[in-house]
Amino acid sequence: MRKRKVMLIGSVGSGKSTLTKALLNQSSQVTKTQSLHYVDWIIDTPGEYSENPMYYRSLMATSLEAKVLLVIQDATKSHQSLPPNFSQGFPLTPIGVITKMDHADANIALATKLLKQVVPNSRIFQVSAITNEGIAELREAVLQHLG
Repeated sequence: MRKRKVMLIGSVGSGKSTLTKALLNQSSQVTKTQSLHYVDWIIDTPGEYSENPMYYRSLMATSLEAKVLLVIQDATKSHQSLPPNFSQGFPLTPIGVITKMDHADANIALATKLLKQVVPNSRIFQVSAITNEGIAELREAVLQHLG
C-alpha cells in the first residue's frame, strides 16, 4: 500500500484546520476539529491529541496511514505542548510549520526555537493563511514527499 497522506499535529488553536483549508485551496469556514478529520490527502487531528499524552497512541496509530508529518507551531504562543524530539517517534518525514507568521503578536524566533525542539533537523516553513504567504511552497514540498 502506497501512503499518500500528510498528518497535521499541533495544539488547540494552532491553525491546523485553517492550514488544511489553505493547502487544499478551500475557502469554506473553518470549524473546530473534534475528531480525526480526513479530507483529500490530509489528516487533520484535534489539538487535544497533541496536548494530552493519553492520546499519543491515537496519533501513532493514525500515522501509519500517512507519509509526512506536519508539526504546527502557532507564532503567537510562547509554549509547545509536544515533548522534545516527539517527531522522531513517527515513521514519517517530519516538517515543521509556523502559522500566523504575520500576526501582530507573532514571535518567529521563539516559534522556530520551540518547533526545532520537536522536529530537530527538519525543514521549517512559515505560513500565513490570511495572505497565503508560504502556502504554495509548503504544499509543493509536501506533495513532493508524497510522490
